[in-house]
Amino acid sequence: MDLGAVRRDLALQDGVVCRRQLMAGGCTPADLERMLRRRELSRLLPGVFVDHTGVPTWNQRAWAGVLFYRPAALVGDSAVRAASAPAFERHPSKAVHIGIDSDRRLVPVPGYTVTRLSRFDDRVLTNTSPPRQRLEDALLDLAGGHDDALAAVQLLADAVRARLTTAGRLRSALAARPRQSRRTWIGAVLADLDEGTCSVLERGYLVHVERAHGLPRGSRQVVDPTGGGRYVRDVRYARYGMTVELNGRMFHDGSADWDRDLERELAAAVAGGLGLRLGWGQVFARACRTAEALGSILRSRGWQDHPRPCSPDCAVSA
Repeated sequence: MDLGAVRRDLALQDGVVCRRQLMAGGCTPADLERMLRRRELSRLLPGVFVDHTGVPTWNQRAWAGVLFYRPAALVGDSAVRAASAPAFERHPSKAVHIGIDSDRRLVPVPGYTVTRLSRFDDRVLTNTSPPRQRLEDALLDLAGGHDDALAAVQLLADAVRARLTTAGRLRSALAARPRQSRRTWIGAVLADLDEGTCSVLERGYLVHVERAHGLPRGSRQVVDPTGGGRYVRDVRYARYGMTVELNGRMFHDGSADWDRDLERELAAAVAGGLGLRLGWGQVFARACRTAEALGSILRSRGWQDHPRPCSPDCAVSA
C-alpha cells in the first residue's frame, strides 16, 4: 500500500478519505479492515472514512458528503460556510447541503440534503477544498429563498462586509440569472451595497411603514439649511416638526458618516424639531411596530388621526 498517497489524500481532505482513493493507493480490503479494527480509520458514511474515532467536525462531514456523492459539491449555506473559513457565524448550518448533476437521482443519507444542479460543471468550483458551488450563486440562491427580506439583506451585506465577495461580482452573477427569485428587489439591494445609498430602505419605509399604516405623507429628500449647514432630510414631516433619517449605508458607515448623522440630529434639535433614525430592522422586520410608535409620536405633536392596521395580525390596533 502506498502510504504516502493515502496520507496526502487525508491531509488534503481534512482527515477524510473514500474507499476508491484507498484502493487507488494500493490498499486491499484486508488492509482496510485491519485499519478499522486498529481504529486508524472509522466509518463516516458507506465507503467514506475519517482518521479518528471522535466526533467529526463540520468540515469533515462536508468532505464526507462530497466524497460519498462524488462528483458533488457543497451548495447553498454550506458553500457559503466553506468559503468563509473557518465559519460564517451568522449563518451556521447543522445539515450539509450537497449539489449533484441534475441527471442523477440519489437518496440523501441522514444529516445531508441533496440538490440537483443544471449545468453542474459550470456552477461549481472543483479546485476548492471541499468542492463547492460558486459563492455568488450560493448567496443569490439563499437570498432569493428567504421569506424574511431583512435576513436576505443581512446575508448579502455580511458576505460583502466580510470580503467574501463584492457587490459588483454579485450584480454580475445576478445579470446571468434571468429566472432569479425576487430578482428586481435583490438587484436594488446590491445597487445600494455598491453605492452606499439607502434607496431600497427609503422605498421600504414609504410602502411598508408610512403608506401601509395610513401615516401622514412626509416630504422626501428635503434640503434643510438649519444649524449653519445644508442637510438633506430623508423624510420630513414639517407640520409636526419631525424628521426621519433612514440609515441604509450598511457597512460603509465610518467615523465621518457617524459624525454627519449626529450633526443632522443636533441641527434638528436646534430648530426645535425631533429627529429619528431608523434602519433595516425597523422598516422590514418590524414595520408594524415602527408605524405604531411613529403614530404615537406624531399624535403627541398634533396629528389628529391614528395609524391603521395593514393586516389582521398587524401590531397596530384598529
